[in-house]
Amino acid sequence: MTSSAALSHNKTTSPWIMLMALTTAFGLSQSFRTIAAIMAPPLQKEFGLSAQALGLFAGSFHFAFGALQLFMGIGIDLYGVRRTVLTAFPLAMVGALVAAMSHSFLPLVLGQVLIGIGCAPAFLVCTVFIARQFAGERFASVSGTALGIGSAGLLLTGTPLAWLIEQQSWRAGFLALGAMSALAWLAIFFLVHEPKAPTSPDGAPPLPRLSVLAALRSYGELFRLPHTIGIVALASVTYASFLSLRGLWLGPLLIERHGLSLVQSGNVALALSVVGMFGAPLFGRIDPGPAKRRRWIIGFTLLTAAIFAAMAFNLGVTFDVCASVLVGVVSGYIVLEYPDVKAAYPASMTGRAMAVFTMAMFLGVAVMQWLTGLVASAAAARGIDTFLAVLMTISMMLLLGAAAFKWLPQPPTPNATGPAPR
Repeated sequence: MTSSAALSHNKTTSPWIMLMALTTAFGLSQSFRTIAAIMAPPLQKEFGLSAQALGLFAGSFHFAFGALQLFMGIGIDLYGVRRTVLTAFPLAMVGALVAAMSHSFLPLVLGQVLIGIGCAPAFLVCTVFIARQFAGERFASVSGTALGIGSAGLLLTGTPLAWLIEQQSWRAGFLALGAMSALAWLAIFFLVHEPKAPTSPDGAPPLPRLSVLAALRSYGELFRLPHTIGIVALASVTYASFLSLRGLWLGPLLIERHGLSLVQSGNVALALSVVGMFGAPLFGRIDPGPAKRRRWIIGFTLLTAAIFAAMAFNLGVTFDVCASVLVGVVSGYIVLEYPDVKAAYPASMTGRAMAVFTMAMFLGVAVMQWLTGLVASAAAARGIDTFLAVLMTISMMLLLGAAAFKWLPQPPTPNATGPAPR
């Protein structure tokens, strides 16, 4: 197919098909960010990693991913969804190759950092695309659907990755994900096109294009709004709690605490991932609206904190397996944070707000994984149950996030008087 023919074909592609193509990159980013839960035992064996080093390995992806969100947001505003993701995503393939070829800890972490940079725009492009191509009242439901479909990437790092590692090696896992990333890049290249003048389906006019420096300065406006801190505080712990369990501690918990095999723990990870695929679409469809949404978010955050606290006390393998799966279902409420952010800022700030929110989410994952690795090492040195310390730390961080979201300044109500921030 010639380039002109491809462009002509792309112009007729439906928004849903383009969104599904973009979601393939998001799905692979989900796979990359959760490999540590399955790769932890073989990596610890080959490199002699401590719990603290394992936390650094897992967290390095999210440090890179989160730190680049503001720049990816600028890239989307200046160059568009398609060009941004096509430019960045090849770094994920390079990072997978670097990690697969690593023979020491430093290049392994370097590979994770490159993968994190490559995956940085993966979900942000989906949320911006949804905001531009779908009606505002459908934002929560369509975002939930995209999250659910993208969560299929978690299935790969359950039983399939565990089987591949047992049959081949952890290096084969990185190579397989790198190859699938190349296929996702091709799908986006051929199926996604950039509208000439992206506008909201709600009729909002296109925003003027800013320079890079002006766009960076504009993020300061968000942090001058008092309600931003509470939103960021909660965002930094909700998804982080799910990813710290599913992406780092689930494998060690089941293998070291309960004696399960790598494939058995992979089966649990697979079950958690399957139910997680339905959680986000479910909560997206039952979104209670702005009047009750914040109460729901706080309530489900407290419920998740209670589940982690109960898991800390080793109530048996059956309880830990069921509680882990329950976390996968309940964590679907995180999708409600997206319409909450969208409603908390004027339309002119939506893109920047989403970038800051996404940055907070993934820097939060990095901090929680690093911190729980530090806690695990300190607990082991003092003869304290490692998983008691780790799970209680996650529970406490969720409680602090919920408290900040509840008690720090709230967004203005829709009928508030006074000029909206520009």
